[in-house]
Amino acid sequence: MEDKSKPDDVMPEKPSDEIKDKEIEQQQTEIDSDKPEKKDEITKESKKEEKKEKIEEEKVEQTTEEKVEIKKEEEQVKVEKKKEDKKKKSDRKPDFKYIIRLSNSDINGEKNVVYGLASIKGVGLHMATLIADKARINRYTKIGDLSDAQVEKLQESIDNIGNAAPGWMLNHRKDYDTGEDLHLVSSEIDMKLRDEINIMKKIRSYRGIRHERGLPVRGQRTRANNRKGLALGVSKKRVQSK
Repeated sequence: MEDKSKPDDVMPEKPSDEIKDKEIEQQQTEIDSDKPEKKDEITKESKKEEKKEKIEEEKVEQTTEEKVEIKKEEEQVKVEKKKEDKKKKSDRKPDFKYIIRLSNSDINGEKNVVYGLASIKGVGLHMATLIADKARINRYTKIGDLSDAQVEKLQESIDNIGNAAPGWMLNHRKDYDTGEDLHLVSSEIDMKLRDEINIMKKIRSYRGIRHERGLPVRGQRTRANNRKGLALGVSKKRVQSK
């Protein structure tokens, strides 16, 4: 009789040590296969960094080159301006006057008539335009190109501007001596101011006394500002000991 307790298709069991060795070999092969990939990644990263460094160096070189080009362009512009100024000077008439004397003040001849007259003390732009119009001279011509007769006309219009200009344009209204409206120019302003301050001091008015003492005249505060000499330090009262 045959023994049917054992199955026919049972495989013999392999030893466990062989299985472990195979697994270790497989792991090593997988590690070895991963190593070249990692090396490739490292080389790629290094190449990228090198490219970035090269790009940055090129940018720095470009910026330096741009700066040099900008400086060259600025120098060229300056040279061109100098040439243009020389041409303008050469284009001027032989009778051109670089300095003109009006109302005891020197005026740059390269300025226009309006701006040249406005450089006189006591004459503003509005008053300068009125003076030029009264003298029938173009406002935008160079004051150095004017003839002697035109300069004399300007001086006459400056001297008589108090009669030609309206009252609200004048700078000294209701004079102390005459009561008239005047327009003072250049040194006349300082002389008139000095005389009027001396009059206020003589009559002992409040303003005259303030001028004498060197204090603010027009109601400014003196507690915090305009402190001089001994007024600079703050002194506390001493408590007397009993």
